[in-house]
Amino acid sequence: MNPLSARVWLVLAMALAGAGLGAWSDYALEHVGAAAAVSCATTLLALLLYDTWHAKRLLRWLRGTQAGPAPAGGLLWGELAYRIERGLRQREQAAQREAQRLWQFLRAIEASPNGVVLLDTEDTIEWCNGVGAEQLGLDPQRDHRQRIANLVRAPAFTAWLQAAPPQPALQIAAPDGDGRLLSLLLRPYGDGQRLLLTQDVTESERADAMRRDFVANVSHEIRTPLTVLAGFVETLATLPLADAERERVLVLMGQQTERMHSLVADLLTLAGLEGSPRPPADQWLDADALLHEVLSDGQALSQGRHELVLAAPAGWQLAGSRHELLSAVGNLVHNAVRYTPAGGRIDLRLLVHGDDGACIEVADNGPGIAREHLPRLAERFYRADASRSRQSGGTGLGLAIVKHVAQRHGGELRIASAPGQGTSMRIVLPAPRVRAAGAPTAGVQPPAAGRR
Repeated sequence: MNPLSARVWLVLAMALAGAGLGAWSDYALEHVGAAAAVSCATTLLALLLYDTWHAKRLLRWLRGTQAGPAPAGGLLWGELAYRIERGLRQREQAAQREAQRLWQFLRAIEASPNGVVLLDTEDTIEWCNGVGAEQLGLDPQRDHRQRIANLVRAPAFTAWLQAAPPQPALQIAAPDGDGRLLSLLLRPYGDGQRLLLTQDVTESERADAMRRDFVANVSHEIRTPLTVLAGFVETLATLPLADAERERVLVLMGQQTERMHSLVADLLTLAGLEGSPRPPADQWLDADALLHEVLSDGQALSQGRHELVLAAPAGWQLAGSRHELLSAVGNLVHNAVRYTPAGGRIDLRLLVHGDDGACIEVADNGPGIAREHLPRLAERFYRADASRSRQSGGTGLGLAIVKHVAQRHGGELRIASAPGQGTSMRIVLPAPRVRAAGAPTAGVQPPAAGRR
């Protein structure tokens, strides 16, 4: 029933009620008497006042906060109050459920590793999560309802924000100037509103740059010996050479072939290290035998040009891969042999620190390395002196292999050097991977050290 029909029926009901009351009053005065008529009129008036009082109570409750229960009683008004209160409570519960869902949604956005900023039609900040505020240098409370272009003052960002949609992703430096790189994405939603998404892509960009450098370096390292080989093959095919010259060319070709073989072998070693599980922590090997094998290989490479000394306490074991540790320590010794002038000294040591683990050190008294090169020495193909490294036969991957092996065994590679003071390189291993022979666990007091 529509409101107009309801009003019409209400007016008709009141008219009929008034007519009935008047007729009844005339009848009561004629047949019952004045006293009875007055009594009846008084009762009706009391009922009307009572009903009006309940109506006022309901109005007062509706005009207030509706904190307590609705007033009961009053016949029609009591029923009306009950139904109004039930509708209000249902609406409050629905609003509370919506608020709870909004709170959970905002908490989920707050937990996102990416930044989220909600912008209105004027590009003012309606809300942002903590990551977005940190990456863009914002304060969620202070900068609320502020135009984002006034807070992120980068010309590229302002132009991108004002460009016609759809805007491609934008990369800018973080406003705090800490060297981070941010990727920004803008998406429309709602009625003219926009969602600004931010992501820290510093590490991914660095990884991409390292991959590009790696591919470029591998191409360069392989192209050089291939060019030399191609030139020698052409020489052998087109020029009549004496036996001595032919022998010299074949020796040089063998050297270039060996260089490519070493490069491919090191690349395969790195790929194997990165794609295989960590070495077992319960597979023990004799440290003394390992270091003696490395010492023999180093002496063969040195051919008597250096003094190689092994110093290690007897009776110690290391947990891990024998092949990987042999490759890592061998790389350190080979580096020392290549870069230490003839007549120099190379020390191979096992230093046991009890509960602090142990380290395998290779130290030489060669020319040393400048301080600025030390942080990058373990990068692939990085050379402090590129020409000298290539002449010595290195691939530029040896220290990268050593670093990976140390990390896979839970340790690290430490390098100390200075020009004119030699170089010390250590593979540091944690205590759980070091034990005395026959001991069930690591951390046993080491026996007396001896020198061989």
